[in-house]
Amino acid sequence: MLTWVSYATYYLGRKGISVAKAPIMESLGKDVLRNVETAYLAAYMVGQYVNGMLGDRVGARRLVGVGMLVSAAACLVFGASSVGIAFLVAFLVNGFAQSSGWPGNAKAMAEWTTPQNRGRVMGVWATCYQAGGIIATWFATLMLSLYGWRASFWGPAVVVALVGVLVLLFLKPGPGAVAVPVAGVATGAEAEVAATQRAERSRVLRNPTVWFYGASYFGMKLIRYSILFWLPFYLTTALHYTKTGAGYMSISFEVGGVLGTITMGAISDRYRHIPRSRFAAAWLVLLAGAIFLYAQLGATGTVTNFVVMALVGALLFGPDSLISGAAAQDAGGKYAAATALGVVNGVGSIGAILQEYVTRGVSERYGWDKLFYVFVALAVFSAVCLVPTFRPRKA
Repeated sequence: MLTWVSYATYYLGRKGISVAKAPIMESLGKDVLRNVETAYLAAYMVGQYVNGMLGDRVGARRLVGVGMLVSAAACLVFGASSVGIAFLVAFLVNGFAQSSGWPGNAKAMAEWTTPQNRGRVMGVWATCYQAGGIIATWFATLMLSLYGWRASFWGPAVVVALVGVLVLLFLKPGPGAVAVPVAGVATGAEAEVAATQRAERSRVLRNPTVWFYGASYFGMKLIRYSILFWLPFYLTTALHYTKTGAGYMSISFEVGGVLGTITMGAISDRYRHIPRSRFAAAWLVLLAGAIFLYAQLGATGTVTNFVVMALVGALLFGPDSLISGAAAQDAGGKYAAATALGVVNGVGSIGAILQEYVTRGVSERYGWDKLFYVFVALAVFSAVCLVPTFRPRKA
């Protein structure tokens, strides 16, 4: 439960910028946030690799607890800033700190699951990043409406710090945990464990399946972060919702995501003779259709907008959580789960980095409708990348 709360809380440290983007640009200039998201996501990408391998060395508790405290400090600085370079540096630090969340918490969960129940358990557990997104968007929007855009960063920062302290105090290893050898004093069995960990990390880095997962996750993350960072802005500027109305309406994406994540995880465990990636690919093809549908119907009314975007969320978050969670854990195994999680998320984060250039470039030059067609192509690309991984799972 603590890991679920922890990763949900990480989203409080990243959703403020999407909710407060329009007010910040109105107050300080339309270019004040240029490259801020890119810096955040670049640091997040590098951090996935670094923190993934670090998590297998130092354990989940220290990685996650310290990461949350650093993220909280960065959000406080961001909220106190008024110039572009300060925003950029604060979110650069925040991106690296935020990257500790998934490999750390998912590693902790790998210690409490088996390949037989992992899809179902992780499907329920992975609702943390949809529920976290919903709560974070609601909380940041509430702070914005009551106290202004700076509070959209300060209020969440306090909560992130408090949960980080709880993780440091109370997060315990699971029954599948491997004792982390202390550097310089490991002897006997501990030295053997350390050697096995090094060999398993090397195996993961050479495993083509892990890299195909990452390539697929590249497309999924580009779509997901574009929607996460830009949906309120799109609803405000293109469809003329109020700022608070756009913030609340954007929750539809993650509402659908909760349902999709749970369903996908349960299905992948129920039909164990079918590779998890085959289910993910099928849903990604359906996602392409749902995004096309949103491009046609999103402007026709609030109810339609909410329902179709929720469908997009369900069809995106389902394969997103499966590939970046249970499938990556399976590939990493007992000794290198965090490394596999870091690689898959690290490659995927390249797509997240590019989202600002893709979203800004296409929407400003060709219009928002054309951007949605780019997302359709990316969903198909992600499905195709999974084809080489369609091999039966081990029992």
